[in-house]
Amino acid sequence: MTNTADSTNDRKGVFITFEGPECAGKTTQIALLKRRCDELGRKTLVTREPGGTEIGEALRNIVKHHVGDTAVTDHAELLLFSASRAQHVEKRIIPALEAGYVVICDRFIDSTTAYQGYGRGLDLEFIKTLNAFAVRGCVPDITILLDLSAEESHERGQKREETLFVEDRIESEEIDFHRRVRDGFMKLAELDSERVKVVSAVNSVEKIELEIFRYVAPLIG
Repeated sequence: MTNTADSTNDRKGVFITFEGPECAGKTTQIALLKRRCDELGRKTLVTREPGGTEIGEALRNIVKHHVGDTAVTDHAELLLFSASRAQHVEKRIIPALEAGYVVICDRFIDSTTAYQGYGRGLDLEFIKTLNAFAVRGCVPDITILLDLSAEESHERGQKREETLFVEDRIESEEIDFHRRVRDGFMKLAELDSERVKVVSAVNSVEKIELEIFRYVAPLIG
């Protein structure tokens, strides 16, 4: 794996991304994996997209929480996600990998393909080009795809919204949108099965954690 367009020799760390529909349990599993990395004595950076930097977090708020007349358009959404990613990769992810960290990222390029490509129906080839431009060769060593049906995702989302009182524009999309997103994720896993490992998100937290660790253990030692 390369971490820049110009070099393949500087990467000493491991890049792990988590993907999946809304409310699939990524936050929980990322925390558990970080704990295992800590126990192994590995330096770990946990980050997220959109976000990860001051600029990225500002863009995250614009994309996810501006609703109604102030909401971004589909095309603007795609470009804002990509802008956040370009900043994130250059300022946080690449330096951490060069320093030998295990970088665990909540969402990355696959989410853009699934949500803006399959979900929104934007041009997949353009998204592929845009993703490549933003990451400059910095692709994950492994991606954990937590799989959850659109119906179960919606049910979990309703409970979370009632508990946290936070309106998320993307989570609030109609269920057909989330079905297309899930189908997109599964298509990506089919096309890149060496990198993308599908883990059912309906199992117990403990079972999911063990399955994930079996996949990542050879990488983190």
